[in-house]
Amino acid sequence: MKYAALKEEKVRHLSFYLAMEEYLARRVLPTLGTEGYDGLFFMWQVRPSVIFGRNQVAENEVNLEYCRKHGIEVFRRKSGGGCVYADEDNLMLSFITSDENVNFTYNRFINMLLLVLRRLGIEATGTNHNDVLIGDRKVSGTAFYHLPGASIVHATMLYDTNMDHMLNAITPSSEKLKRKGVESVRQRITLLKNHTTLSIDELKAFVRQTLCQGETTLTSADEAAIEEMEQDYLALTLNEK
Repeated sequence: MKYAALKEEKVRHLSFYLAMEEYLARRVLPTLGTEGYDGLFFMWQVRPSVIFGRNQVAENEVNLEYCRKHGIEVFRRKSGGGCVYADEDNLMLSFITSDENVNFTYNRFINMLLLVLRRLGIEATGTNHNDVLIGDRKVSGTAFYHLPGASIVHATMLYDTNMDHMLNAITPSSEKLKRKGVESVRQRITLLKNHTTLSIDELKAFVRQTLCQGETTLTSADEAAIEEMEQDYLALTLNEK
């Protein structure tokens, strides 16, 4: 698997990275066949943001007033799944492959995450909902979508977070929490920093070393094309911010 790197690593709007996934799937993935690689992978961090699934109603999942008050950006993604809060202390992971079998792609990606955690000495397990747990608490959640000839899986890896924002920016229903048998979001999650001595930058280096065998660096022209594609993602949430 090949790592897709930007010329300059910096914190950007979440919409840029969603567009980057799509750009890699449409423009870069088709060129990998002759190089012997079977997929692309990259990691990203964002300023405080909420991202919700393509079929979700923002008002039902996001505390929009809280987000506006605290400068938390809100975005809709093209994949399904639930609502997620992310910030600079939360690591985001993206995997792009030409395999279009949903279950196989999910299983492969979850096993990649489990491999990383187990090599860190952390006993982690996957669930039927494609989450990753440490003990009985969630440390990573995933979402998936198809493009012609490609599949994209992206995930959160909860290294650390602003817990106040996580608890207040997202508004899961009491019924949803009741179904999960817990009383709050705080009881359902765990922070990876509590299970490893690695800093988040050391963790990123370890993930990359464990999962990737090569690298492709995007050009300035690539980044400009991604920024153009990003406008589609900004338009998805224009009326919901």
